[in-house]
Amino acid sequence: MEKKIAIQGYEGSFHHMAATEYFGKEVIVIPCASFKDLVKVAGTKKESNGGIMAIENSIAGSILPNYGLLQKSNLQITGEIYLPVKQHLMVDPGVRIEDIKEVHSHPMALQQCLEFLEKYNWKLVETEDTALSAQILATQHKKAIAAIASSLAAELYELEIIASNIQTQKNNYTRFLVVERAEDAKETDGANKATVHFATDHTRGSLAKVLSIIADNGINLSKLQSMPIAGTNFKYSFYADMEFDSMADFNKLLKLLKPHIDMFKNFGIYKNGNI
Repeated sequence: MEKKIAIQGYEGSFHHMAATEYFGKEVIVIPCASFKDLVKVAGTKKESNGGIMAIENSIAGSILPNYGLLQKSNLQITGEIYLPVKQHLMVDPGVRIEDIKEVHSHPMALQQCLEFLEKYNWKLVETEDTALSAQILATQHKKAIAAIASSLAAELYELEIIASNIQTQKNNYTRFLVVERAEDAKETDGANKATVHFATDHTRGSLAKVLSIIADNGINLSKLQSMPIAGTNFKYSFYADMEFDSMADFNKLLKLLKPHIDMFKNFGIYKNGNI
């Protein structure tokens, strides 16, 4: 059965690319205007089989509001994928680079490609989405306009890439989480990673004690993200990614941590993605 997966952005976006990389080219994507909408659609059985959402970028860092959205949802993390961010300059077929007067794309994409763009005297026009810029260009057929978007957008909207990989930072990855409704999520074969949320009692040394227990039990803490606890004065909870060799090791750790934490939630146990 074909999977129906909620994504943020339009068809041809990097979310769409991540969905096809993870689920295959036959996946049906459901474009959502915001991450909030994505979580809502992904959590509704009649609308989708789940979703795929960005959580962090190797340059820009974590997308902090998405942790809060997951916290309030009925979704569970069942996988992850790391996607290289490769930006391409595309035009209507037959347009030459000397014909271009304007380049349209999302502000972040324009910023990522500034070193390349500054070589030309082009007007830079900020848009809502990279893939939407490509879609509009394909419908308007304007010779003087180019768009910056993904290779998938160029393929979907039949545009011609005239400059590839124009992003300044070549080593740029976005990490996406695969999420499903908790009641539908199945155990993942070879699972070796978990994303959890916890808080300590905020006494002196309490966090250090928790981190020592994690390290002493052979668990790799690959990410630790602090978040303010709403309604408190500068008290924090923590989102953590833990990597382990076996479920027995992870379960043992949870038992050891229990006396030292006030709150704990497991967002999902899954197989780590490869860069």
